[in-house]
Amino acid sequence: MTIPILQATSLTQSQQIEMLEQMYRIRAFEEKADELFALGRVHGTMHLSIGQEAVAVGAGAALKPDDYVLNHHRGHGHCIAKGADINFMMAEFMGKATGLCKGRGGSMHIADVERGNLGANGIVAGGIPIAVGVGLSVQMQRQSRVVLSLFGDGAVNEGVFHESMNLAAIWKLPVVFLCENNQYAMSMPVARAFPIHPLSKRACAYDMPGETVDGNDVFAVHETVQRAAERARSGQGPTFIECVTYRWKGHSKSDQQKYRTREELEQWKAKDPIQRFASYLIETRQLTAEGVEQIRKRASDTIEEALRFAEASPEPDVNTILEGVYA
Repeated sequence: MTIPILQATSLTQSQQIEMLEQMYRIRAFEEKADELFALGRVHGTMHLSIGQEAVAVGAGAALKPDDYVLNHHRGHGHCIAKGADINFMMAEFMGKATGLCKGRGGSMHIADVERGNLGANGIVAGGIPIAVGVGLSVQMQRQSRVVLSLFGDGAVNEGVFHESMNLAAIWKLPVVFLCENNQYAMSMPVARAFPIHPLSKRACAYDMPGETVDGNDVFAVHETVQRAAERARSGQGPTFIECVTYRWKGHSKSDQQKYRTREELEQWKAKDPIQRFASYLIETRQLTAEGVEQIRKRASDTIEEALRFAEASPEPDVNTILEGVYA
């Protein structure tokens, strides 16, 4: 039985199919990233968002090409959904000179400024005040742009979250605050960390709209972010959106995941946002099962091609190590 899903009222068939393509590309990229780490071919750590693809794609499809995004450390999906070149993104992930940040950013700090992705932040809630600053810049320049600030549920208990929400509300800045509530801030469950539920109730303290949506329903995310973006673009100020979802993998690669049960994980896997969306497109006869499989395979081939590009790319030249450090 298919889990109920909102009707796509404002999206064409081609747009919906492209959204499914994006979701499969994100899943394929992250599965490949997980594999490369296990093989010891990527250094450091990484934070995977497998299971959260509907948030990235739904929100990304609601933005215009020149809108801005500021991300958190679990940001591979959002980078892809904002239109990043997969080859350059994979090269960045592997620390190569052809990467989006010339190999300096790696997994946690990928940015793609040309496409409005102003980068990720390894500090919990660290990107939220930056988004407010970008929003102020947009407002002062009288631009018709929106800033999407993405963060996890753990960030909602940081002081800078409240300071940023307050300023954005006072100045009616064109910022959409989007919390990906994936149930755990590292190992801390949401139920223990917050006295209120849903988390979007906190929006009322700043006299801004707050909405909680099913983060595994790509249409629900798209519709809600689109409405908030239109509100911001028209000068009415910010909105706080909570997308309720779940990460299938650990917080990072060092996470032993002793804080949750296998049964809980399987319950959420049954709500797989990609399978849910694909089933909807099949049931509405926009795709066949064979068509869905072709999309999945095409996404996998795209990631394999990107890996070959990254492997053939040069390592950064040590003589360039100070580039970007000093103005």
